[in-house]
Amino acid sequence: MAKEKNKEKMLKIRKEIKSRKPEFLRQNYGQILSLKRKWIRPRGLHSKMRLHKKGHRKNVSPGYGSPKEVRGLSKEGLIPVLVDNLKKLAAVNAETQGIIVSSKIGLKNRTAILKEAVRRKIKVLNIKSPESYLKNVEDMLKKKKEEKLSKEELKKKKKEELKKKAEEKEKEKKLEETLSDEEKKDKEKEEKDKLLTKRS
Repeated sequence: MAKEKNKEKMLKIRKEIKSRKPEFLRQNYGQILSLKRKWIRPRGLHSKMRLHKKGHRKNVSPGYGSPKEVRGLSKEGLIPVLVDNLKKLAAVNAETQGIIVSSKIGLKNRTAILKEAVRRKIKVLNIKSPESYLKNVEDMLKKKKEEKLSKEELKKKKKEELKKKAEEKEKEKKLEETLSDEEKKDKEKEEKDKLLTKRS
């Protein structure tokens, strides 16, 4: 109990320290475009920042550090553990540790890990609400399945239509073959007459 109270106290102190902590940026960031937004210690002989002169950026110093007892812990006071499979999740202690689900794993593996974490009541640090996330994933997969089925049905319909057309063509060919020479001549005459009437 005393340890937990002390931890809570230290977490509050850390929150206060972090609220007052400035963003540590390298010298001349914002003046020279090629300089990136990161921290690099000033090394110049006449650097006003290195000499801690007033009106210049703050340097990284021990006073801005978090209390040793809660350094590296999450907001809830849990030790973050990177998880990318169920084997690693099995070794996690739900009381003292929280998990960070790896971004390198696939959707199937991620959902399996989250389901197990929800079942064991393990805190997931990089997903706000695992329950709603799982629900969204299930809805998305259902939608995909429905779309796939509708596509397959369309394909089947198209195949059937093509089959019917092919069958009709075959029937026509067979009819043409069965027609006698005289009937063929009559048909050709009719077609010619139609063309002549159209021209006139």
